[in-house]
Parts: sequence; C-alpha cells; structure tokens
Amino acid sequence: MQASVVVIGGAVMGASCAYWLTRMHPGLDVLVVERDPSFATASTALSAAGIRQQFTTAVNVEISRFGIQFIKTFADEVGPQAGIPSLGLRENGYLFLSQTPEGAQALADVAALQRAHGAGTEIWTPAQTAARFPWLNVEDLTAASFGPRDEGFFDNMGLLSGLRAAAKAQGARFVTDEVTGLTVTAGRVTSVQLAKGGSVACDVAVNAAGTRAAKVLGWAGLDLAVEPRKRTIFVIDAPNARHPDAPLMIDRDYWIRPEHAQWITATVPAEDGPCDEDDFAPQDSLWEEVIWPALWHRAPGFDAVKVVRAWAGHYAYNTLDQNAILGPHPDLPNLYLMNGFSGHGLQQAPAVGRGIAEHILHGGWQSIDLSDLSVDRMLAGRPFREMAIV
Repeated sequence: MQASVVVIGGAVMGASCAYWLTRMHPGLDVLVVERDPSFATASTALSAAGIRQQFTTAVNVEISRFGIQFIKTFADEVGPQAGIPSLGLRENGYLFLSQTPEGAQALADVAALQRAHGAGTEIWTPAQTAARFPWLNVEDLTAASFGPRDEGFFDNMGLLSGLRAAAKAQGARFVTDEVTGLTVTAGRVTSVQLAKGGSVACDVAVNAAGTRAAKVLGWAGLDLAVEPRKRTIFVIDAPNARHPDAPLMIDRDYWIRPEHAQWITATVPAEDGPCDEDDFAPQDSLWEEVIWPALWHRAPGFDAVKVVRAWAGHYAYNTLDQNAILGPHPDLPNLYLMNGFSGHGLQQAPAVGRGIAEHILHGGWQSIDLSDLSVDRMLAGRPFREMAIV
C-alpha cells in the first residue's frame, strides 16, 4: 500500500489536516489511520467544546480568529457533503476572574493584545461584573475580562464528523488500524507500519496522534515533550442556579459553564502529572474537596448541587510551554507534527489543519505565521509560553 500523505490519528486534528489537504490539492492521495473510530477516549470527544479569543500570545489569538469564523460558517465551508447544517455555536463568552492587583493588570495587558488582533475583550470592574451577572459574589475580585463576541461553546463531534465526511468526499481515505512503527531511510520517513495493513509507503507523514504523539516520535528515535494528563469533568445540577446565558467562567480553582439546564465543571488536580494512556477513571474527590467550596463561595446559588455524572479525558500536555508543537521536524523534514495542544486543540483544529496543509504543499506557513509554535523551540528548550491554560 502507498499514499502521498499518511496522517497518524483521525480525530479532529487528523481530520482537519486531511480536509485541507484534499481541498487545496484535489486528487492528492491522503490516508488517515485511526485506531478507534468510535473516538470513545479521544480528547476531541471528551473536551468541553469551547472556543475563545482570550489567549496571551498573538499567534493563538490569530488561530482563534480564524477558528471562530470557520465554526460560524461551517456548513458553507465544508459543503453539503458533510451533512452538518450547523455546529450550534452559543456565544455566551468566556469570563476570566482576577483576585489580585497583579492579576487585574495582567488581564488588562493581554486584553489590549487580543483587541489588537480583532478580539472584543472587555475589562470589567467588580461592580460591572456584578451588574452583568448578579448571581456572582464579587467581593474578593479585582477585575474580570469578558469576551462579548466570538467566544462560547459548540458541537465538538459535529466538527469532527463534518471534517471527516468532507475530507472523504474530497478523496481522502480513512482506515481503521493502529500505527505500530515508522521506517526511516536517509533522514526521511519512507513508510508507516500498520498492525493489520502492513507497510504503507509515503512521501509525507503527519503526527496527529494526540496523547500518543511522543510514542510516534519514539519510533524514529526522537523525543517529544508531550504526555497525557487527566482532567475530570463533572456534570452537575443546581436547582437554585439556572443561568443558561452564563459564560464559561474561569475562577482561581476551577472553571464552569452551562450545559443545557445543567452545568459542567472541572479543575486542575494539585498533584498534576502524567497518567497512564488508558486511565480514564474520574477523580471523584475533586468535586467536594476543590470545586464545590470555591464555586459556592463565588455563586451562593450553588448551595444545593447534585453531581449527575463525571468523566475523565486527557490533555495532550506540552510540558515545555503548554503550546502547540507544529510543523516539520528538523531531523525528519517529511514528518510533520501537530501535537501538544494542552487542552485547546479542538478550537485550534481548523486553523492548524489549514496551516499544516499549506506547509506540506507550499513548504512554509502561508495564511497565519505559525513559526512561534515550531518544533525548533522544543529542541532548543526555548519556551514560548501560553499563560491562559484552562
């Protein structure tokens, strides 16, 4: 078997790459290999499905500026062959809260950056925050930042299935198999090994393997600072806190957003580190020990709360700087990376898939300059840090 491009991983990153490659180069032979087409444990399926403009680096804001327009116009972008009329975007916004003077200044600084790149971020006083969301306790706040447009939540699986369907209609092939190795000859990947399908000769390979990305690099004798980190999301019912227009709120110890008549919420464990790639057991204690006390303080209406269910997903966590690692690997120039998104990969998939496709086809970044996120910084140990990791 052979293909011009073999994409390792068929969740939202791999599907986006295949979609853009076959859209930009009709007839290009693209093969996407996915081990589990149910996506039961994929970060794509288990995410909170949000998109925001409130990032602390210009390139991430630019990525989101494209992403939100792609999501808003998804049906027109992918065409009727995708079978997805809308991604159901709810522009409730994101609300970041600060409890220190330093935090308030940081919010103001990054808001100026975000607005310079087209975002609508507003900085609010505690009184303004209470006026907009009177159900919040703002006594200990120093400021808040709010995205009044182009931020909210959408259909994560709709994005994935639409990209897959459109890529297939454009000629991309999707196979259910597991990649087990790479063949490297004279400094290039010449074939990809499959558990069932044997060897696939290729001109280009793309690592879109999510939390398993480091394993793919390991087959070529290379390191990648990406590891799985577990995040538990709780679905809660709060009969005294019905606020369907609420934003995704990021407080000091947790985040929370409405989900129909209920809410979903999560926190970062105090002992945060790598987990086993097959460990998806929820950390139930985080609700009562961490989230509920902080949430009840912030919003007294959460006095009576019931946990309806909980699930755990994995971040593909970049331990260097929590930013994406993108583009060709200098030691294997026909091996492209789209890895290490640290929890914001779903919303970045439209722009990153386009960027990787452009680089493969044209030899460099085109629509957005993604060089700040290059593999070179990882090899040099030179962090390009994104501070707004949720």
